[in-house]
Amino acid sequence: MGYTVITGASSGIGYEAAIAFAARGKDLILVARREEQLNDLKSTIQKDHDVDVVVRPTDLTVSENVQALYDDLSSYELETFVNNAGFGNFDPVAEQDLSKIQKMLRLNVEALTILSTLFVRDYEKKEGTQLLNISSAGGYNIVGGAVTYCSTKFYVSAFTEGLAQELQNKGAQMRAKVLAPAATETEFMKRSLDVEDVEYEGNVAKYHTAKEMAHFLLDLYDSEKVLGIVDGETYEFHLKDPVYPYVERSFSEE
Repeated sequence: MGYTVITGASSGIGYEAAIAFAARGKDLILVARREEQLNDLKSTIQKDHDVDVVVRPTDLTVSENVQALYDDLSSYELETFVNNAGFGNFDPVAEQDLSKIQKMLRLNVEALTILSTLFVRDYEKKEGTQLLNISSAGGYNIVGGAVTYCSTKFYVSAFTEGLAQELQNKGAQMRAKVLAPAATETEFMKRSLDVEDVEYEGNVAKYHTAKEMAHFLLDLYDSEKVLGIVDGETYEFHLKDPVYPYVERSFSEE
């Protein structure tokens, strides 16, 4: 049994996903910027579960750190890769802080693409492997004031759904899947709005806890479906086949 890698593991969905996978006896590699929080999570997990927990503090908004992280994992046999690291932004496009947007693009799009590619390249033929990329309900609906953020998640959804069908068509053993949460009680809103704190209770009409979303992630992991998505109106969770159209290339390279 290989390791489960979880990026963005220091809080929110990544934190709860680490606990949920550990409860299944999965050895873990936890990645995030904040080393202290990762070590606290490691201690919490190992109090209750007999699993190996490896901590890799890394800032994936720095492009050169992405390949370096994957190279650093070469000594471990991997089984599941959860690309959870990401953040949002709420601003009209003309008012965006481009420094923040550049970091968001590097993390939400570039790092996820590179890590997914490297993992598929090494493990697509290995039975039982899964790539789980975290998108958003905003990867299927454009939210006013969050156009650029939603666009990054449209990319995650289309990339992962397309990869899932590509792997299936070539008879690969690996499965690629995408989780699309709606509002979830995490640090997401705080970082998106650049505020010290956001109280969800009383301010957000409907939302899930990070623990609930982690269990939805496990439901997706256990299923044969490609997409796990929260309905933005009812907040019910659904497992689905891919939503984006996928067309086989019709021309020859010769």
